[in-house]
Amino acid sequence: MSARLPPQKQVVVIGGGIAGLACAWYAAQDGHEVTLLDRGGAGGDRCSLGNAGMIVPSHFIPLASPGAVMTGLLSLANARSPLRVAPRLDPQYLRWCWQFLCAARASRVAIAAPALRDLALLSRRGYEALTLLWPQGVPLAEHGALTLARSAHGLREEHRTAKMAQRLGMPVEVLDGEAAAALEPGIDMSIVGAVRYPLDAHTVPQRVVATLIAALEDAGVDLRWNAEVTGLEHNGSRVSGALTAAGVVGGDEFVIASGMWSAALARDIDLPLPLMSGKGYSFELRAPRVRPHACALLTEAQIAVTPMGDSLRFAGTLELCGLDRTIDQRRVAAMIDAIPRFYPQFGPADFAGITPWVGLRPCTPDGLPYLGRTRRADNVIVATGHAMLGVTLAPATGRIVSDLIAGREPAVAIGLYRPDRYG
Repeated sequence: MSARLPPQKQVVVIGGGIAGLACAWYAAQDGHEVTLLDRGGAGGDRCSLGNAGMIVPSHFIPLASPGAVMTGLLSLANARSPLRVAPRLDPQYLRWCWQFLCAARASRVAIAAPALRDLALLSRRGYEALTLLWPQGVPLAEHGALTLARSAHGLREEHRTAKMAQRLGMPVEVLDGEAAAALEPGIDMSIVGAVRYPLDAHTVPQRVVATLIAALEDAGVDLRWNAEVTGLEHNGSRVSGALTAAGVVGGDEFVIASGMWSAALARDIDLPLPLMSGKGYSFELRAPRVRPHACALLTEAQIAVTPMGDSLRFAGTLELCGLDRTIDQRRVAAMIDAIPRFYPQFGPADFAGITPWVGLRPCTPDGLPYLGRTRRADNVIVATGHAMLGVTLAPATGRIVSDLIAGREPAVAIGLYRPDRYG
């Protein structure tokens, strides 16, 4: 007997980043009539395209944590800090910072970590299914991930995280410098030790995004590019349409998955959705002199290193800012200065002439995404606020949204992600 599909609905997904594409894909697989609206073009520069491409269940500690608060305070005097809080007298910005401080407690991290673990593991299984469906379009390198530490202090912090991972039932390997180097023969590493997370993996986000777009086209999804949604038309407790320059797009269900632009749309249904841009940078070496086979995180510098085909991508820094995509060359220089300290085979000449990419990650005050229905409108689902984990969490986000549309119980608990939590 074939699986019973839910009654067909008209679903409007607002946002064509990797989360929105995944929501549209899973909804289409349930047999719904799906329209996707995005403010940019089909080949536009989405936040996920310059992502490190990591699929990391090991990243179960939310951004709002006691350690991040201390780093943020120190960054006030250091524009090159991996986490940069750029102070400004903006009431919305100051409110977000206060909410962040209130959430950054060890007790709250202990509650959030198992939920983020479950969400990331659901996504990991989602990627396994997608790579079976599209082996060329969704490459999945299942080599684990290494966190490399240059200092005794950095290694102690990673050991603390590793112990937490073990308590959460996740496999983890604590390595000295020699054991870590043995995993990457031919690559010199100036480190005192490392932690390896076997369940972590990596992919190539540009290929995943392109594959999802092609699959949506094949599935008959109505993809409308350069169709910025300027508002939501509502009648009582339901949204009836998304307002665009070309007219109103009606539907039965509406999914807000438009990254940093989600907060403005949510205001149309009186839903407070605090978000702050987390500006990050990446750049690639097209023919690196050495190339690891597993992805890595350079602990003290907070730089992700990911092999992608013949290239090597470096991604890092988080600057809390507004909708500002200007490139601060001081932060790029800080990344370039840090990389040879971990990998001595690289030098300044390797990075001459690179073109940095910049993206704005949507960050919530408590470091948890907004994912679920809202009490403000019966037929609106919010799927945003993934910060640096957009690629990691995209399949889980899409599956949960499709479950909610169909009236099914989501595969993992989503209570902590409720969009109304700042209402």
